[in-house]
Amino acid sequence: MPALESRIAPDSDAYRQNHGAVSALVDRLRALEARTQSKSEASRERFERREQLLPSERLGRLLDAGAPFLELSTLAGFGLDHPDPERSVPGGGFIAGIGWVRGVRAMIVVDDAGIDAGAVQPMGVEKFLRAQAIALAQKLPFIHLVESAGANLLTYRVETFVNGGSIFYWLARLSAAGIPVISVVHGSSTAGGAYMPGLSDYVVMVRDRARAFLAGPPLLKAATGEVATEEELGGAQMHATQSGQAEYLAEDDADALRIARELLAALDWNRDLPPGDRSYAPPRFDAQELLGIAPTDHRKPLDMREVIARLVDGSEFLEFKPDYGPATVTGHAAICGMRLGIITNNGPLDPAGATKAAHFIQACCQADLPLLYLQNTTGFIVGKASEQGGMIKHGSKMIQAMSNATVPRITVHCGASFGAGNYGMSGRGFFPDFCFSWPNAKTAVMGAEQAADTMATVMAAGMGRRGQAVDQAAIDAMRAQVVDTFERQSDAFTLSGRLLDDGVIDPRDTRKVMAFVLGVCDEARRRALRPVQFAVARP
Repeated sequence: MPALESRIAPDSDAYRQNHGAVSALVDRLRALEARTQSKSEASRERFERREQLLPSERLGRLLDAGAPFLELSTLAGFGLDHPDPERSVPGGGFIAGIGWVRGVRAMIVVDDAGIDAGAVQPMGVEKFLRAQAIALAQKLPFIHLVESAGANLLTYRVETFVNGGSIFYWLARLSAAGIPVISVVHGSSTAGGAYMPGLSDYVVMVRDRARAFLAGPPLLKAATGEVATEEELGGAQMHATQSGQAEYLAEDDADALRIARELLAALDWNRDLPPGDRSYAPPRFDAQELLGIAPTDHRKPLDMREVIARLVDGSEFLEFKPDYGPATVTGHAAICGMRLGIITNNGPLDPAGATKAAHFIQACCQADLPLLYLQNTTGFIVGKASEQGGMIKHGSKMIQAMSNATVPRITVHCGASFGAGNYGMSGRGFFPDFCFSWPNAKTAVMGAEQAADTMATVMAAGMGRRGQAVDQAAIDAMRAQVVDTFERQSDAFTLSGRLLDDGVIDPRDTRKVMAFVLGVCDEARRRALRPVQFAVARP
């Protein structure tokens, strides 16, 4: 397979400017993630006093030592819980991600009880549902480390309550699909939260610490006049010996996580998978250079082959139809020994490029190759020539092919993602298996300046139709407002805060993240589920 060459000049002004700007965005990302972690860490004394592990420590004890953990949706709720986005504490009340437990990839959700006692934040429900959706689609065992005060009543929204019921629905569907659901209850799990272990296939509860009841002692007394202790109502020992709600009674947090690890090993979840040894060559070019390649000004051209050369094995890329619709780049490559097709953009999508992409998508489906979409486009091209050339028709063919593709689709927002280009290039609204953003990426119906120019033209025309003199000051004020609105909503951090991707990633980590999720998708396709008519129910 031919290898790509690089024309990047690391000593150029453009490279240095990009490198500085994107490095600052990566630093901002890490600072936001660290703020969430430090807020949870601030509860250490309280956890140690109760002889408990912090949520992050529980996760560490559950995971295989030294194995990678792909954390998802770290910015959930960014900018939504504080007027100053930079002072927000994202995360949604959970730690969620995919990691190895006794050699098995699993979806893990950890209640972050170090922050507001684990109360669910407004975007926490959406984050939890996304984790469940990935687990179901990718056939991943679902492990939930439970300790939560329930819904955050200070930020109560009726839609959060109603949509929260979907969490229980999907727990039942995961179980019925044949995917094991495991709850490790470290502390409180009350009211609706009691159904988290209630709808799990296997429950581990920590003696003297775990609680699961529909109504605690104060509510019980107020509602019925009955007086009972927490242990009598929902203690771990009661559930293990009387109600049958718990299968395993652990002595402490560490013992509970040991049991969960042994349980997952006992289920022999990898029985259908062949040995995973693959040999491959690393890219010929340094991933560090992606910081200087990543576009910060999306009006400046970027040859996405430079990005591909730093992602794929041996920097080898067999380009498909290179001279037809050349602004759309398609071709075959491999990442960590896993073959795939790549679709990306060096500008707007034109009729020929859309036609080529549709052909390539169908060919990859025929060959059973996953598709990686690297978004960097201002959208489908407009104008008389493109409209007469069938842009709508050919763009629709591309969207049809992408929407009905029978292979895994993974999307990375590398630069601009504007207009219907976001749609045709497998945007989040088209349910890719995974979707990530670089910190410099922008997503919007169009660029901020284009939106402002459009509205300015419309406003001036309206004044003319009404016989008014053009009020340039009013137009300028409106333009500034439109630009501000678009800029605030189009950046990658805002996108991720609203769960419109699965996380913002450092461009230098793209190959590692793609290898990880390609492996997840590959295992899912090889794994044979044994669905049952109903979810597992206790006697």
